[in-house]
Amino acid sequence: MSGATRTAASIYLKRLPRFFKIWCDFEPRTLNLNPCSFCEFQKGTRIPEEGSITYLKNMAKIKTIRDVEVRDKRVLVRVDFNVPLDENGKVSDNTRIISALPSITYLLDAGAKVILASHLGRPKGQMNPEFSLKPAAEELAVQLDKPVQFAEDCVGPDVEAAVNFLQLGSVLLLENVRFYSEETSNGREFARQLGALADVYVNDAFGTAHRAHASTAGITEFVDTCVCGFLIERELAFLGEKTSDPVRPFTVILGGAKVSEKINVIDRLLEKADTLLIGGAMAYTFALANGIRVGDSLSEPDKIQVAREALKKAKEKQVRFLLPVDTVITNSLDFGSRSVGGIEVIEGDIPDGWEGVDIGPKTTELYRQVVAESGTVLWNGPMGVFEIDDCAKGTFAVADAVGANQNAISIIGGGDSVKAIKSSGNAEKVSFISTGGGASLNFLEGKELPGVTALDTIDS
Repeated sequence: MSGATRTAASIYLKRLPRFFKIWCDFEPRTLNLNPCSFCEFQKGTRIPEEGSITYLKNMAKIKTIRDVEVRDKRVLVRVDFNVPLDENGKVSDNTRIISALPSITYLLDAGAKVILASHLGRPKGQMNPEFSLKPAAEELAVQLDKPVQFAEDCVGPDVEAAVNFLQLGSVLLLENVRFYSEETSNGREFARQLGALADVYVNDAFGTAHRAHASTAGITEFVDTCVCGFLIERELAFLGEKTSDPVRPFTVILGGAKVSEKINVIDRLLEKADTLLIGGAMAYTFALANGIRVGDSLSEPDKIQVAREALKKAKEKQVRFLLPVDTVITNSLDFGSRSVGGIEVIEGDIPDGWEGVDIGPKTTELYRQVVAESGTVLWNGPMGVFEIDDCAKGTFAVADAVGANQNAISIIGGGDSVKAIKSSGNAEKVSFISTGGGASLNFLEGKELPGVTALDTIDS
C-alpha cells in the first residue's frame, strides 16, 4: 500500500466518531477498507415494512464500489465538495472532503483512475471564479498527501484529454458542474458528456442525492456500471435501517422553525418512535394547538389543525409527544447583531410583545432524562436561536445529553443540528452525523432520492 494511501487512511480514522471507530473495519496497516460492514447489512436482506417505501426496503441491494471491478477503470465519483471558503479563498471547513476519503482511498488503492465531480455554491450556470473548486483540490491534496490534478472545466475535449492522460492510482477533480445550467436542469447532453468520462460511476454525495441533476441522476443513463460509495451506504444505513428497526427506546428530537417543513417527518416517525421531543419555533405552533398563547413568537397559525392531527396520532400510537414546559422569552431580538433585549423564563402563556427563543431549564432537564434512557436517538433541528449565546443553552444542553449517552446509537440528521453538535464539542461522541440537509429530511419522510434510485442493484 502506498504511503499516501496509508496516510490518508490514518488521517481519516482519527476524525471518525466513536461509533464508527468501534464498528468500522478500516485498518490503516492493511487498508482493509470496508467502512460499512458495521451497518449490519446482509445483501438481499429486506428492511422492515413499517415506515418504508419500495427503494428503502431494497436499499441493502444497492451496489457499492466493493461490488464492482474498478482496477484499470475510469471511475467518476460524484462527491459533495460544497465547502465553505474563507476570505483568502481557502477551505474553512473540510468536513465534507474528509467524509469522501474512504471511497477515494479505496479506489486509488484498487488501481483506478479517480475523477471527482462536485458543485460549490450557486453560480447559476455561469463560469464564476468565486465558486471554483480549485481550493477543494488543494485541500484534498493535503488530506491525501499526494498531488490532485485539477481540470479547468468539467466537460469537453480538454477534460477528456486530461482523463485519458491520468495515471492509474491518480486523482483528477473537475471544475464546478454548476457552471453549466444543464446540471440542475438535468440536461441530457450534459449528462452524456459527463458519462463519456467514465467506465464506472459512483455517487457518494448524499447531500445532493435528493436532486435529479445531471451529475446525480442523468449520468446513469450513459454509464453501464453505477454504484454508491461508502458515505451514501452509511447514510442509508443510519437514516434507514437504524431508524426503521431501532434499538429501543427510540427518541426523536425535532426542532427548527416550521411545523409545515417537518410534518411529514413527524408523521413518518410517529410510526417508529417511542418519544418525540419538540423544540424550536415549531413548538409554538403546537402550543397554539393546545390553546396556549405564544405572544410574538414565530409560529404558523394556519397549521394549528395539522399540529392537532399530529398530537392525536401520537396519542393513538401511544407515542410520548413532549412539548416545552417552560420557555426562555425576550422582548427584543436582533438576529443580525446576534443580540436580545430582556430575558425571562416563563411557563404557560407568553405575553404580547415577547417571543420564545429557547426551551427553559425545566424542559432541558426533562429532555436530558429522556435522552439518557434512550437506545436510539435521532436529532434534527435546534431547540432555539442557538446562534445567539443567550438563546443557546437548551440546544447545547441537548447536544451534551446526546453526546453523554454512549450506550445509544445517536444520529444527527443534518442541518443546524450538525452545527450545534460540532459547536458544543460533541461531534466525536455521536454515532453518525448526516451530511445531508434536505436529503436527510426527504429520506426520513419516505421520499425517493433520485441519486439513489438511479443506481444499480445486486439483482439488476
